[in-house]
Amino acid sequence: MGKIIKDTIHANGIDIGIYTRDFENEFISLTDIARYKSDDPTAVIQNWMRNRDVIEFLGLWERLHNQDFKPLEFEGFKKQAGANAFTMSPKKWIEATDAIGIVSKAGRYGGTYAHSDIAMSFATWISPEFQLYIMKDYRRLKTDENSRLSLNWNLNREISKLNYRIHTDAIKDNLIPPELTPAQVAYTYANEADMLNVVLFGKTAKQWKEENPAVKGNMRDVATLNQLLVLANLESYNAVLINQGKNQKERMELLRQLAVQQLQILETVNLNNMPKLEVKQLKLNCNNKINFLKKL
Repeated sequence: MGKIIKDTIHANGIDIGIYTRDFENEFISLTDIARYKSDDPTAVIQNWMRNRDVIEFLGLWERLHNQDFKPLEFEGFKKQAGANAFTMSPKKWIEATDAIGIVSKAGRYGGTYAHSDIAMSFATWISPEFQLYIMKDYRRLKTDENSRLSLNWNLNREISKLNYRIHTDAIKDNLIPPELTPAQVAYTYANEADMLNVVLFGKTAKQWKEENPAVKGNMRDVATLNQLLVLANLESYNAVLINQGKNQKERMELLRQLAVQQLQILETVNLNNMPKLEVKQLKLNCNNKINFLKKL
C-alpha cells in the first residue's frame, strides 16, 4: 500500500482534511465538512445517510467502483431508507456492504472520510454555497499539485536524457571496438539501454510496446517521477561500472540493488512536502545540474 499523502482544503474559514495514495482518488473529511453545520458532526453525517436518495447514490457509486460491493444488503437498506425508524451510520454501511467510498479512520486525524465524488455530494446537502467554497480551494489544490508534478517530471526527464548521453559515451569508449559494423554498434547501445529497462521496469522496450500497443512513446515517456529519478541515477552508475571494466552480469546485479534501494526510499517521500519552487527556480536548478554533469 502506498504512503498516505495528506493535505488540507480551506473553505470559508473551515479546514477540511484530505488524503490520497495515488493523487487520483482523494478522500475528503466528511467530519470536517459537517462542522460547518453543527458541533456534532457525527449526528449530521448519520442524518444525511438516512435519506433514500443518499443511499441510492452511495449504492450506485459502489456498483461503479467496487466489485466486492454487496448488492443484497444494499437493497435491504434502500427499502428501509426514509422511514422514521431507519438509522444509518458510516460504520454500519461499511460493515454491511463492504463499501469503499466511505471510510472511518481512527487516531489523531480520525473521522469519517469519503471519496471526493461522495464528499462533494455531502457538501451540497450541507450547503450549496459552502460546497462552492470547497470546490474553489479543491481546484486550487489540484492545480498546484499538477503543476508541481509536471515540473518535477519534466526536470527528471531532462536529467535522465542528459545522463543517457553520459551512459552512451561510456559505452562508446569501453564496449565498442573499431571493427564493429554499424549494426553491431547499434545493437550494443540498444542492449545496454534494455538492460536498464529490465533492471528498473522488469521488461525490455519491445516487451513493453507489445503489451501497450496503443500508448504513444516508450516506457520511459510514461514512467513515474520516482522511476525517472532512479533511471537517471542508474545511467550514471552504469557508466561508472563500465569504466571500471565490470561485465554486464556484475553490473546488472549492482544496478538492481541500487534501483530497489532508491525506489524504496523514494516511496517514503511526500511530494506535498517538496519545496514549491517557481518555474524560474526549477529551470535554474536544472541548468545547474546539467552544468555539473557536463564536468564529470
